[in-house]
Order: sequence, then C-alpha cells, then structure tokens
Amino acid sequence: MKRLASILTVLVLAITAMGQTHYEGTIAVGAKGGATLSRVNFNPSVQQAMLPGMTAGAMFRYIEENHFGLMAELNVTQRGWKEAYDAADYSYSHRFTYLELPIMTHIFFGNNRVKGFFNLGPELNVMIADGISSNYDYRNAASMEYFSLNARRIEQMTMDINSRLDYGICAGAGLELNLNARHSLLLEGRFYYGLADVFSSHKTDVFSSSNSMSIVVSLGYFYRLR
Repeated sequence: MKRLASILTVLVLAITAMGQTHYEGTIAVGAKGGATLSRVNFNPSVQQAMLPGMTAGAMFRYIEENHFGLMAELNVTQRGWKEAYDAADYSYSHRFTYLELPIMTHIFFGNNRVKGFFNLGPELNVMIADGISSNYDYRNAASMEYFSLNARRIEQMTMDINSRLDYGICAGAGLELNLNARHSLLLEGRFYYGLADVFSSHKTDVFSSSNSMSIVVSLGYFYRLR
C-alpha cells in the first residue's frame, strides 16, 4: 500500500504538469464540513471498529485547463480508532485531531449546471490534540478478567504518541452543482491512507506499523472570485 501511494503521488504531480493554458482560468474559495470514519492499521492487528469524527475547513481551487485544476484545503480533521469488544459492555477510543493540508489535482467533467469530479494528491497532517475516552480503567486492563480470558492486545491503549506529523495520499470523487455563475455546492466522498506511524515502530517495539486511514464524506460551498 505504501508503494502504491508513492506511485499515485508521482502520478498526481505528472497530471498537474500536463498541458498549457488554452482555457480561461477560474479561482474559487469556499468552506466545507463533514463526517469521518477512521481506524489505525496496527501490525500485529488489533480488534477495532471505525471511529466516527468530524472535519471542517477552507478550500481554494484554481482551474487553468479544461477538465483539470488544482485544489488545496486547510482542515481540522478527527481520526483515530475504536476498540471492538465481543459481547462486552466496554468502550475505548483514542481520537487524534489534525490540522490537515491536502494539495490535489482536480479533474472534472460535465456541463455548466452539474459536474462530476475526482480529486487526488498528497496530504500533510500535524496533530494538534488527542484524547482518550473509556468507561473502564484501561491502564489496568491486564488485571481485568475479560482481557486475561480473551488474550487481547492492550499495549496500544497506553502507548505514547511517537509522531505528531503524518503524511499520505488522498483520493476523492463527487458532484458539484452550480447554482449560478458565482456560487456552487459540492458533495464529496474521500479516502485517506497515511504513510507515517503514530506510535514507535522500531524492531524492538510492539507494533511494526500503526498508520492511519479514514473515509470522509463532506458538503462544501464555493464562491467564484474570477
């Protein structure tokens, strides 16, 4: 997956460089908000479910080519993971809040009223906060009967974050509705795959990898400046 993400990043940069200006450029700014579902890819694996969260931020779009453009966003986004328990009334989740900067190639098609689009590009994230929510004493889970009987991994619940910098690849698709020449609404679904590990991943550590992935559904608004 990490090799595939690197190839996609190179492909994005190549697509962005294609062509010269034969199209009247447009500039638009806007805002977005939506919901996230995320998890952490632990190796060895951890029993978990998708953690719901939110995202919100500002968008900038520059279109210079027919069917091609460039998009950048600055968002506050929640990621993390939620432990999954079989027939047990326990809950534990660790939520990370990131300042997120995706820079993407914007590929669009359609008519003046409705357009479909694809976004693809690299993304940089800085963790600005994190928090744990649990209904039991997770720091003493080893002494609890449920965990001793089920032989679950518990180290991840008390590990310190090793890296607050994350980077990866994101890809999305959606629809844009032009209300008039200046205003438009867009609905997008997006997938993010992180390449950096949240927790330490040296040979002597518990996990060899702990990278994030998330699904985002958002609704946005664009105002065309030019």
